[in-house]
Amino acid sequence: MQVSKTFKRIIFLELSIPVALLIIGIYHGLMQTIYRAGVLQDTSFAKLGYYQGLTLHGVINAIVLTTFFAVAFGHATMTYYLKQEPNKKLMWFSFALMLGGTLMASWAMLAGKASVLYTFYPPLKAHPLFYIGTALLIVGSWVPFFNWAVMYTQWKKVHAETKTPLAVIGTLINFTIWFVCTLAVAYEVLVLLVPWSLGWTTTVNVTLARTLFWFFGHALVYFWLLPAYIMFYTILPKVAGGKLYSDLAGRMALFLFLLFSVPVGVHHQYSDPSITQGVKFFQGMLTYGVTIPSFITAFTLAASLEYAGRQRGAKGLFGWMKKLPWFDENNFLFSYFICGLILFVFGGVTGIINASYSLNTVVHNTAWLPGHFHMTVAGPVFLAIVGMSLYLYSGMSGKPVFMRKIVTIVPYLWMMGMLIFSFGMSWGGLRGEPRRTNLGISYLNPKSELFRSDWVPTTTLAMLGGIVMFTAGMLFIIAFFGTILRKRKAAGSLEIPVSEAYHDEKRVPLFDQFKLWIIAMIIILVLAYTPALINVNKNSGPGAPRFNIDNPTPLASDNK
Repeated sequence: MQVSKTFKRIIFLELSIPVALLIIGIYHGLMQTIYRAGVLQDTSFAKLGYYQGLTLHGVINAIVLTTFFAVAFGHATMTYYLKQEPNKKLMWFSFALMLGGTLMASWAMLAGKASVLYTFYPPLKAHPLFYIGTALLIVGSWVPFFNWAVMYTQWKKVHAETKTPLAVIGTLINFTIWFVCTLAVAYEVLVLLVPWSLGWTTTVNVTLARTLFWFFGHALVYFWLLPAYIMFYTILPKVAGGKLYSDLAGRMALFLFLLFSVPVGVHHQYSDPSITQGVKFFQGMLTYGVTIPSFITAFTLAASLEYAGRQRGAKGLFGWMKKLPWFDENNFLFSYFICGLILFVFGGVTGIINASYSLNTVVHNTAWLPGHFHMTVAGPVFLAIVGMSLYLYSGMSGKPVFMRKIVTIVPYLWMMGMLIFSFGMSWGGLRGEPRRTNLGISYLNPKSELFRSDWVPTTTLAMLGGIVMFTAGMLFIIAFFGTILRKRKAAGSLEIPVSEAYHDEKRVPLFDQFKLWIIAMIIILVLAYTPALINVNKNSGPGAPRFNIDNPTPLASDNK
C-alpha cells in the first residue's frame, strides 16, 4: 500500500526517536545489575546516580518506547486495514506533544531532578517539568485515538455488515484501555503532584496518589502487551507459514482484556493498610480473570503454529516445532515473536503468583517482582516492538535490513540473557533480596556489616544476564540505524503480513462492536474502585511532605 511522504516521515520519527533513547535506557539497565552485584560500590558512576539511572531506565523503556511505538503501530494498522490515512495535522500535533513532553521529562531526569523510580510515588518529589512532561506525552497519545475513532466510525457506516478487521478491533481496544486508565494518572499528576512539587501545597495524600497511579500502572502492562497480541494474532501465523486457528478466539480474548485490564490495580497495594481486605480480595479475583484471555491466546497460537509446522511437512506429535522458521533471515519477524512468546510463558506463571493475596506477601518488594515483569515488558513487548519497528521502517523506506543475519539472532541472544537475568532476580527475591535498592553500597559490599554472601550468586546471575541483554540490544540498535543509513533499493510501501483464518467464523455482532463492552467495563470499574476510593478517603493518614530520593529528611521548605 502506497502512503504519503508526510505519513512516512511521522512514522519514521515515532520509531527512530525511542530506539535512539533505548541506548540510554538499556545502558542504565546494565548499570543496575552491576551496582546490585557489588561490582560498583558507590552511589553514582559517570556523574549519574544509581536512582537517577533507575528512573531513566524505567521511564525510557516502559513509557517512552512503548507509547511512541503504540501510536506509530496504530497509525500503520488503521491506515493499512481501513485504507485511509489519519489526519496529518493531528498526527503532527500528537507527535509534537509527545516529543515535547519527552524532552521535558528527559531534562529533569538527566539533571538529577526526577529520581522517582518512574512510578511517580510520593513522597519522593520530582521537578514539575517531569510531571508536566509525562502528562504531555500521555495527552499526545490520546490525539490519534480520537482520530482513529472517527476513521473507524466512517468506515463502519459504509461496511456495517462487514466484520471489522481483527487488528483494528485490537488497536481501538488498546487505546480505549489506555485512555481510561490514564485519566487517573493525569489527575494524580496535574491535581496532586504538580502543585505539591511547585510548593503550592505542603503535603500530598500518599495513599490516594498511589491508588490513582496503580489504576493506571497495571493497565499500562496491557497497553504494552496488546500491540504484541495484535501481531501474534494477525501476523505471526502468516510469517510462520500457516493460518490463525480461530478469528473469533482472537476477538474474544481482546474484548475480555477490555473488561479485566483496568479494575485490578489494587493487587499492587496488598500491603497498603488503608485498603480493606475485602476490596483487595475482589480485585485479586478480577486479576485472575485476566488469565482467561491469556489462556485463550496460548491455545489459539499453539494451534496456529502447529498448523504452520504441519503445512511445512511435519510428522509426529511434536514434529511441527522443528519445521517452524526459527532462523530464517528472510523472515526475521518470526524469531522476535517466538522468543517473546517463550518468555511470556514464564512471565504469565510468575504473574499468577503475584496476583495471589497470600503469596504476594512473600515476594512483595523483593527482586522477584522485576524478575517477573521483565519477562513481560522486556520479553514479548520489547521484542515485538523492536522487531516490528525494523520491519516497518525497512518496508516503508525501501531500504534493505542491515546485518540481517545478526538481526535474526538478536532475539535468541536477548531471550537467553533474559532467562538468566530473571532467574537470578527471582531466586534472589525468594531469598529476601530487595528490589530497587543499590546493593553495592551495603548488602553486596564485603566491607559492610550488612554483607549478604548468599546474595552473591543471585546478583551475579542477574548481572551476567544483563550483560548478554545489553550486547543483544546494542547489536539491534546498530542494525536499526545501519538500515536507516543504507541506500534506498525500492520505492517503499506500507505492507503488513496478514494471517488468513483457518476458522473464519461468521460475524458475531457482540464481538464486532464496542458499546456493550464499554458499558460493562464502566460497571466493573465502578464496582471495583468505588469501595477502594472510599477506603482511601476514610483511612488515609496525614498528608506527606516532600522528600528527595537520597535523603529521608523532609525538605526544609516544608518544615516551616
